[in-house]
Amino acid sequence: MKSGVLQKITSSKLFSSLAALFVILLFNVFLNPGFLSITIVNGHLFGQLIDILNRAVPVMLLAMGMTLVIATGGTDLSCGALLALAGAISVSLIRGDSTVLNAETAMPLAFVILVTLGVTSLCGLWNGFLVAKLGIQPIVATLIFMTAGRGIAQLITGARNLTTSYVPYSVIGQGWFLLLPVPIFIAGGVFLVVWFFTRRTAFGLFVEAVGVNASAARYSGINSTLVIMIVYAISGLCAGISGLIYASGIMCADATNAGLNYELDAILATVLGGTSMTGGRFYLGGSVIGSLIIMALTKSIYAFEVAPESALVVKAFVVVIVVLIQSPFFKAWRASSKSRAVRGSAMGA
Repeated sequence: MKSGVLQKITSSKLFSSLAALFVILLFNVFLNPGFLSITIVNGHLFGQLIDILNRAVPVMLLAMGMTLVIATGGTDLSCGALLALAGAISVSLIRGDSTVLNAETAMPLAFVILVTLGVTSLCGLWNGFLVAKLGIQPIVATLIFMTAGRGIAQLITGARNLTTSYVPYSVIGQGWFLLLPVPIFIAGGVFLVVWFFTRRTAFGLFVEAVGVNASAARYSGINSTLVIMIVYAISGLCAGISGLIYASGIMCADATNAGLNYELDAILATVLGGTSMTGGRFYLGGSVIGSLIIMALTKSIYAFEVAPESALVVKAFVVVIVVLIQSPFFKAWRASSKSRAVRGSAMGA
């Protein structure tokens, strides 16, 4: 009975990701016994785990959208640039024509949020249109906004960092609620909405069907074009939410550096979470775990003062190990090893 439960757990698609996260955290605990300690200061929870979870939110949101895109057999290289664009739009709307005081806003915050998310969603929809309607390769179609999106953000900000002190805006990225940072609740809410949309409606099955074979899905009555356009729009929406959190977290629109290379982290988090780049079945929870792996690893590298020129090498080395463990070759080798062990014990009996 116990061996059956254990086998079911170890055969889970998320087991490798969870094991990798556990090993990274265990390594930190070994070198720093107080790593897992959490304290309450002024009604707020503080600790390394809280910090990892909070700082992983921007990539986590991008990974949620990226998961659906990759599940259709595509990829979205523009999400990092759309994150920067969201910050530029939101801060510029708050500042207006710069005649308002830095601690005030020229536009209602609700309007700022709606416009920002609307623009990034439309950008994602455009990416989906290029891929689904015009048949452009996803990596090429999204490469357009990867460069143009950041360029538009720089035009909006005048190639300078726009700052604001508007307190209600800061709540998005710096606020606290029920002892935890607000971004964690925002990410949790987005996850629940996307999970419900993909696992409690037929849309998730449509996404996987398109990823396995778009032509077969079309012949079976699924509107593949609409499905692809929707998932890219969702990716744009997630990028917009991530951009709001990022910009409000630093109270600044940095069109040059905001979200730089985040699209690569989002793809990596998705792959670490068990979603195949070839499309088909996807694991939303796995992408969340993958985001935590990336942030926990980054936090570990910085905490132990690894030289900047070596940090990326260490990060890449750990990621390669995790990916190899998740590879079909390793799983086949593990299955054959178990089979040989079972045969050996049977012969011995």
